[in-house]
Amino acid sequence: MYQRVLSLQEIKDEDFVKENILWDVMPKDLMKPTVCLTDCGIDRRDHIRGYIFYIDAVEDKPVLSLMRHTAAGYAETLAQIDEIPEEMLLEAIEENRDKEHFRMYPINQRVKGWLEEALGIKRS
Repeated sequence: MYQRVLSLQEIKDEDFVKENILWDVMPKDLMKPTVCLTDCGIDRRDHIRGYIFYIDAVEDKPVLSLMRHTAAGYAETLAQIDEIPEEMLLEAIEENRDKEHFRMYPINQRVKGWLEEALGIKRS
């Protein structure tokens, strides 16, 4: 467990974090139960393990955050990225209005590109 919020530079220096970013996981995916009863029986989903960037819009100003999610279902916010321009976050929120989950929004391609450049990650 991390004792403090990491900076953008600290994330950039952590190869393990960069190698385990889950770019396609949506905030709503994090909240799904691991076991559900369906018409066909019990449905179990795989545990999400890795690091997920999302936009937190609980406060007036949106914040780009990085969450660590473990196989045991434990999650914690590791970082808040203040360096990204606010207009990029607002654009991503507007683009993903229909994907909002408890005032959390997924990032868009523009934010992903900014992060890849800022973290020195090869574009995918």
